[in-house]
Amino acid sequence: MVQRQTTYSPKQSDITRHWYVVDAADVPLGRLASRLAPILAGKHKPTYAPHLDGGDFVVVINAARVAVSSAGSQSKIYYRHSGYPGGLKEESFDSLIKRRPEAVIERAVRGMLPKTRLGRRMLRKLKVYAGPDHPHGAQSPEVLDLEIRKAGS
Repeated sequence: MVQRQTTYSPKQSDITRHWYVVDAADVPLGRLASRLAPILAGKHKPTYAPHLDGGDFVVVINAARVAVSSAGSQSKIYYRHSGYPGGLKEESFDSLIKRRPEAVIERAVRGMLPKTRLGRRMLRKLKVYAGPDHPHGAQSPEVLDLEIRKAGS
């Protein structure tokens, strides 16, 4: 008797989500974002499927203390457009980190996720806070050590 092999395809009901907390203090921005994007997409799980959102929730604290080189903090420019003629706005990294420190990490991670409806769903599982406090204690998130060499060490 010949045994038949079938490809396993997970269903939405098979997905279990965990909560993780990450401290962004003194961690390089690009390295942080490149470690968070696969976790949000679920690529670290054996049940990963590219057509499903199987990722976990990630809470990032101390976003205001994320590390960027001195040259990067002066040369990095964020652009947005209002949709009207002449509506291109630009803002430097230094001014954005002072005004909305959460946006810096959100934009870096968003650039590493798919540019589809699925990518937008994955991004909703990212929770970023400027300081060390967050309101997700009831979910009892695990501390996630990303093994990233801190800036200056």
